[in-house]
Amino acid sequence: MIKPFAFVSMRFSDEFKDIYEFGMKRACILLAFSLTALPFCLPAQAAKWKVVEQIKHYPISGTTGRALYISIGRNGPRIGGGRATIAHTNWDLRWRRKYRPRNKACTLVSARPFFTITYTLPKPTAKLPRPVARQWNTFAKGIAMHEKVHGTYARAMVGQIIDATVNLTVENDPKCLKIRAEVLAHVKAAYSDYKAKGRAFDRAEMTVGGNVRGLVEGLLRNK
Repeated sequence: MIKPFAFVSMRFSDEFKDIYEFGMKRACILLAFSLTALPFCLPAQAAKWKVVEQIKHYPISGTTGRALYISIGRNGPRIGGGRATIAHTNWDLRWRRKYRPRNKACTLVSARPFFTITYTLPKPTAKLPRPVARQWNTFAKGIAMHEKVHGTYARAMVGQIIDATVNLTVENDPKCLKIRAEVLAHVKAAYSDYKAKGRAFDRAEMTVGGNVRGLVEGLLRNK
């Protein structure tokens, strides 16, 4: 029985400076297996921003679907508790924010994100027999598309943060201290929305009849 899961971990810091960091690592498509059962840039008053996307591969061995899947379990990225994943998405988000005090109030006048998304995916080291190669290509493309959806959710989260915080004004805050807590609250809310979307998507993809589960089962047919 194949049992894919999802895991989310978060690293967050807000140092009350012009540049803030919001880093997160999302690992998905968790493997559970044994020898017998293998398991946009949104318009805002902030400057236009772009996301940098990069792909990293980790090597796997084998010339059958089952062997490739076993190798994924042995060599795939590890998350909390040493659990193996087929693929995962890391992203690092840093901010440059500009606050402007005026008449004892403080306004966040701009927020520029510096955003990098990294997708980690498996890649066979050996040349595969033609039937296995066809199945592998289907599997690999499907897994990459799954991760891209999570990347899209992350982009939307950044846009949500910009929309919620740029032009935010807090009264009785001439030193622009209280507003930082307000900004942080909006960031956490956007992250919670992102996490909920991701978990719902993973559940749909990994359940019986789901896309990711179907990809794994298709790969395992090539014994």
